[in-house]
Amino acid sequence: MNLLAFESSAKAASVAVFSDGELLGEQYRNDGLTHSQTLLPMAQQLLQDCNLQVADIDAVAVAAGPGSFTGVRIGVAAAKGFAWGAQIPCYGVSTLESMARQMKEFEGYILPVMDARRQQVYTALFESVGGKVCRLWEDRAISLEDLAQGIKTLEKPIFLVGDGSILCYNTLKEQIPGLVLQPEDKMHQRSRGVGLAALAAIANGAEGDAAALTPNYLRLSQAERERLERMEK
Repeated sequence: MNLLAFESSAKAASVAVFSDGELLGEQYRNDGLTHSQTLLPMAQQLLQDCNLQVADIDAVAVAAGPGSFTGVRIGVAAAKGFAWGAQIPCYGVSTLESMARQMKEFEGYILPVMDARRQQVYTALFESVGGKVCRLWEDRAISLEDLAQGIKTLEKPIFLVGDGSILCYNTLKEQIPGLVLQPEDKMHQRSRGVGLAALAAIANGAEGDAAALTPNYLRLSQAERERLERMEK
């Protein structure tokens, strides 16, 4: 099975291709161009580099959130459009789980963190043992204070991943000495993680229904929050 994976939930964008569970190739861009400009051209170039045609792709996967509201929308729209055009399954996966799965070679806890502003992060907690990743927390948006309370008793190393890594490390390193900060080139979410999460979902019998796929933002946008505040006054 050939799987095409999209990741556009933060500033960078990437696309990966897997064949029978193995990563064939990945393209990554963090040059400031909008994801609507880059995602599909990247996919087209990657398929060409891997000697594949659109007709060779059997399924599509995408990071469906949490993350940047605009970035997630663009990624989901691109994946659904590709899937509908090719008439193939489309799998939406958790951005946070994807980030954890791209670090499965680490032994210990994996803490994906994305900056949600207002001293909050989008996060979940996973444990990696022998290359297998197990989810311990559901995806959530919480304050850094609450995050510290949730992880303070963990005894194994806690590997940070995501664009909130530096914020968490600098804020919590005195309270949580087990935090491990990744190098810049390993810190951010990548489409290979999306592919790995989708392959795990497929192995567990998930159905790739493009029509049912919607972004998972975890919380309202700022505009929606402000509208509700005005209505409550």
